[in-house]
Amino acid sequence: MLRLLRPLLLLLLLPPPGSSDPPGLTPLSPGAPPQAPDLLYADGLRAYAAGAWAPAVALLREALRSRGGAGPRAAGLRGELRGRARSPRARLSSRTLAPLLLRAVFRRAECLEQCATRTLGPGGAARLRVGRAVRDAFRRREPYNYLQRAYYQLKKRELAAAAAHTFFVANPMHLQMREDIAKYRRMPGLRPQSFRDLETPPYWADYDTGLELLGRQEVTLALPRLEEALQGCLAQLESCRAACEGPEEQETEEEEEKEEEGTESQAGLYLAIAGQWIRVLQCRQRCVMDIATRPGRSFPVPDFFPGQLRRLHEAYAQVGNLSQAVENVLSILLFYPEDDAAKQALTQYQAQLGEQGLGLGAREDIQSFILRSLGEKRQLYYAMEHLGTSFKDPDPWTPTGLIPEALRAKLREDQEKRPWDQEPPQQKPLTYWKDVLLLEGVTLTQDARQLNGSERAVLDGLLTPAECGVLLQLAKDAAGAGARSGYRGRRSPHTPHEHFEGLTVLKAAQLARAGTVGSQGAKLLLEVSERVRTLTQAYFSPERPLHLSFTHLVCRSAIEGEQEQRMDLSHPVHADNCILDPDSGECWREPPAYTYRDYSGLLYLNDDFQGGDLFFTQPNALTVTAQVRPRCGRLVAFSSGVENPHGVWAVTRGRRCALALWHTWAPEHREQEWAEAKELLREPEQEEEEEEEEEEETPSKDPAPEPPSRKPQRSHDKAGKALRVREEL
Repeated sequence: MLRLLRPLLLLLLLPPPGSSDPPGLTPLSPGAPPQAPDLLYADGLRAYAAGAWAPAVALLREALRSRGGAGPRAAGLRGELRGRARSPRARLSSRTLAPLLLRAVFRRAECLEQCATRTLGPGGAARLRVGRAVRDAFRRREPYNYLQRAYYQLKKRELAAAAAHTFFVANPMHLQMREDIAKYRRMPGLRPQSFRDLETPPYWADYDTGLELLGRQEVTLALPRLEEALQGCLAQLESCRAACEGPEEQETEEEEEKEEEGTESQAGLYLAIAGQWIRVLQCRQRCVMDIATRPGRSFPVPDFFPGQLRRLHEAYAQVGNLSQAVENVLSILLFYPEDDAAKQALTQYQAQLGEQGLGLGAREDIQSFILRSLGEKRQLYYAMEHLGTSFKDPDPWTPTGLIPEALRAKLREDQEKRPWDQEPPQQKPLTYWKDVLLLEGVTLTQDARQLNGSERAVLDGLLTPAECGVLLQLAKDAAGAGARSGYRGRRSPHTPHEHFEGLTVLKAAQLARAGTVGSQGAKLLLEVSERVRTLTQAYFSPERPLHLSFTHLVCRSAIEGEQEQRMDLSHPVHADNCILDPDSGECWREPPAYTYRDYSGLLYLNDDFQGGDLFFTQPNALTVTAQVRPRCGRLVAFSSGVENPHGVWAVTRGRRCALALWHTWAPEHREQEWAEAKELLREPEQEEEEEEEEEEETPSKDPAPEPPSRKPQRSHDKAGKALRVREEL
């Protein structure tokens, strides 16, 4: 509730629209100590609401600068502190060590306060602390949402496009920003370079440029960029680690809630100091994940540092610099001493170098990084074993010998509980899927080769014209009854120029049970969805069962009077189980994407409309590789990942209806509503017959067994209302 009240209170402080000079703006003076980011941000919003676009831009940019500079300033302060203080290296007893550590903590705090006052002015770093609500706003890049509008009003369209793109990178499901970016792309004078991420650290730009040059076999040009990327990562890591000693970054939200509830015990000064140090170490370890996570993404690039070293040693070998290749491959072996590929490469390089390669060692920066990280891990695992603290190791390369024996079994169990969707794909044996197609009376119209892709196919003959008519009538009757299910009630999830109707299998069964629609159509909907699942499994996944994850009868109708000079799509290019980034060609398998989806299918019901063809593209979302025209009984099936980005051309006339289905390998993501819909559509006579059969099969030794529950249990919220909030694109 408090999180909701904060923005409301902020809005109450905004001046009325039309004010020429909003009151209370924080004055900006060049060279002055940095001001509080939250105050600058609030002032920027007030200027924005008043229509003072130039002051709003200045204040929002200053807020971003102040917030973004907190880490480097903290790193500078910690660096100065390290130059002043040196920790004792002599062996001390625990009785002698505790007072010395306590004295060192106080001395460190005093030095930090003095340095902050001298560098940041009176009040020091305390003025740069912000609350969680503002901190989250910066993480979501909300200032750029306001900046793009202010830049547009100032007729600075290139800056507006960059600000819009920066916000959209972190908020890829934001529909309004998607439409704004589409408008910017149509504006004359804006180039593809205008849509750049203003928040991306320089090392990511170097990293992506290096990979692009490697892909073009320009190794000589790629090497300096890859080296700059690695050095930038290490520098950013130092900045992140330095910021861990600040009060706001060292606490997780769960710990803050515990402190608010008073559940965190303060058992003594030494325990408090130990707890503080443990939180700092945990934060420092998390920095590796932060550095490896692209801006706007939720999960890090796996094995980010070893991956960079692998590319470096291969690139150095290609240009003939075997000494540097040896240093980088030895650095990989510091992470993974048993890496067979690295050991083979090292043997090859050393054989070519001869005596020149005997004195070479791993990179010093990587040695320092690993030694420091292992020292911190040792302390954290000790705290886990003896103090009962928690620690989730971010690195897969941590040596097993470093982990206390008592903790290894539990950690091994946690590692074995991998998410099912991260398991490596299995090899698919040859199968007689054609026999299944013949039994169903289905023909293969186009395979992956003909569709210029992988794991995609077009199958015809899944429905007769009569069956298409029944399902079309079902969709029409449900829409006439006002039934709209499967999304949150927007006129269209993708474009304002089309009307969107969605019907789930459960809603269809409920309407049929109530007599609103015919039961024949609802039963056919269930039967056809199972037919599609059977064929999809036979064609793509014969050795691994597929389950229906979601079934959606969807119709899109062109809105008359809104079709002139349309530039948008009925459904923008996307992948079904990951968030597609057209700029980098990557697809992020993370929420809010439906990551558990493995195969997708579109079964078309009609073709009496204009536009609406399905098309596949390259990952850049621009290059069309194949196109499919809908027709009654035609199924387009494909794998749901980055290999099959697809979209739908605008429906400019008529009504396009199709049955959209998604399948999953994960039984836990099986569509529960499908089974519930089947129960609702059971005939009373059929239920009585099955009950009699079950009574006859009941063992006599159990005279009074509990009758089986026929209706699946549904989850309910605190108010007793069934939980069913879904949105399918």
